[in-house]
Amino acid sequence: MSSAACVDEISAAALFLRAVAMVPAAHYLAASLLVLLILFYNLFEFHFLRDLLHGFRGDPVVLTFNPASKIYEGVVSKCRIFHRRYLPTPWLASPHLQTAFLHFFGRPPCVTYRRQLFSVRDGGTIALDWLLASDVAGGYSNMEKVISKDDTAPLVIVIPGLTSDSASPYVKHLTYVMAKQGWNVVVSNHRGLAGISITSDCFYNAGWTEDIREVINHLHQEYPKAHLFAVGTSVGANILVKYLGEDEDNTPVAGAASICSPWDLVVCDRFLTRKPVQRLYNRALTMGLKDYAKLHKPVLARLANWEGIRKSCSVREFDSHATCLVGKFETVDTFYRCCSSVSFTGNIVVPLLCISALDDPLCTREAIPWDECRANKNIVLATTAHGGHLAYFKGLTAQSLWWVEAVREFLSVLHASPFIHGQKKALTHGLHSLLESSIDKVPFVNVMEDGMVAALTSDGAHDGHKEDLNNPINHDMKPENEVAYGGQSGDRTEVNADLQQFAVSLGQGVEEESSDNAIPGVTASVTGSMNQLSRRYRTSVWLLTYIAIVTTWPLVGSVLHNIFRKKLKRFLPAAWIRR
Repeated sequence: MSSAACVDEISAAALFLRAVAMVPAAHYLAASLLVLLILFYNLFEFHFLRDLLHGFRGDPVVLTFNPASKIYEGVVSKCRIFHRRYLPTPWLASPHLQTAFLHFFGRPPCVTYRRQLFSVRDGGTIALDWLLASDVAGGYSNMEKVISKDDTAPLVIVIPGLTSDSASPYVKHLTYVMAKQGWNVVVSNHRGLAGISITSDCFYNAGWTEDIREVINHLHQEYPKAHLFAVGTSVGANILVKYLGEDEDNTPVAGAASICSPWDLVVCDRFLTRKPVQRLYNRALTMGLKDYAKLHKPVLARLANWEGIRKSCSVREFDSHATCLVGKFETVDTFYRCCSSVSFTGNIVVPLLCISALDDPLCTREAIPWDECRANKNIVLATTAHGGHLAYFKGLTAQSLWWVEAVREFLSVLHASPFIHGQKKALTHGLHSLLESSIDKVPFVNVMEDGMVAALTSDGAHDGHKEDLNNPINHDMKPENEVAYGGQSGDRTEVNADLQQFAVSLGQGVEEESSDNAIPGVTASVTGSMNQLSRRYRTSVWLLTYIAIVTTWPLVGSVLHNIFRKKLKRFLPAAWIRR
């Protein structure tokens, strides 16, 4: 029986192999291609079949806001684009296809910028690329024309993403649409980008807000009658949100929009190493950072680990060899936590629209601060199921970006509404720097406010020169004639010296407590320190007086007690006098 069964089994196996051999090879090839297609479809997150089954209706825009938000009731609710559905371009039905198409093609409109060079206080140079409403109005455009101080046309400030500049396709889409509406637009390029050399030992990073702060304050002083609006994209959105949270009411920005912000850099860093596709993006971003570093090798080779930068295979490795060394961060995670904008959303008072795609291949949905946005009455968060990273192509021809139209409509309605933000405080930059927490300052070599940048030159901290932001924008770069100023470093050095002098004055007063001349000496020291601080930082005299009284009260109280002790014996019990 066993031999017969074995013969049957051999016969069955032989029959199976014979049947397999009879199937044409083309069928196996087709099956293999089908399996690969399914894997490819899932790997790159295609949603064409889903859109087809839903009749290409698109998905609704989900809005997250505070129930008592006047920004939603008075502005966003009147924007029709947020109450419609968003359908991506059918032949770009994948976040990766959209992102890649934007990067390699983009189909941007043809724009010609007017360039102005703006020198910041530490000696760095920023390229400001302007696109005026007259440049896209048609007809003859005078490239020599400049905006007058009395111009009331709204002004939009654009902050590009990581290693992006005014030439990026999505930036051109935005600037063209806003200028076509009759607004003036200026792109604030990051340091070292847009063809501009590094003229100081300072570099930008994902949390560096000092440059945009100086640019915004300068533009507000130059064009006081024009409402300022700001739009940040990707890393530029993180910088913008962080700046708005830092300055709170002390900003001239009337309204803002954040597009595809990473929000939490720690979470996004983990996300970029999770899947094979994200690792490809990680490598692509690293290549862009390394190309940026090569442009400024003479400076970076002196400040950072150039060999480590050259061998970096991920953004985290680049930050470890460049950002952490230049910025004096202890670890990469320390840098990410200090520069993440998620911690600053609760302080924002400017009307802010935030747009994020849930399928963003770079800035994961896990980093979106849903609860923080819902808690702030000034923030409205708009999320879509699809869109990729800064892409949002729409229509069969993919000629326009959905988020650009959303920003245009939001800013237009906001500009015509009574909910536009108005600056309520004077610009007290010195006080902001003095009272800011130490973890947000991050201890750079030149002790800037926040961001990567550091390495102050040997003579920078001791130089008495400080560039006035009221001066016109510099058209001619002359780095060899400019005197570098250490940004906030000089201010904080003076602050520390003043505080030390104040403490020494108090200490000297304590040593002379038993002397009859103690009170005049201490009063003179305290008064001198108060006047010095008041002159330099324009802070409230009442605040300084309160601090002086509280800190010197033990000394003054003990001296008064010794002076009036004998006189008080006549009126107070002996037990009280002994106390």
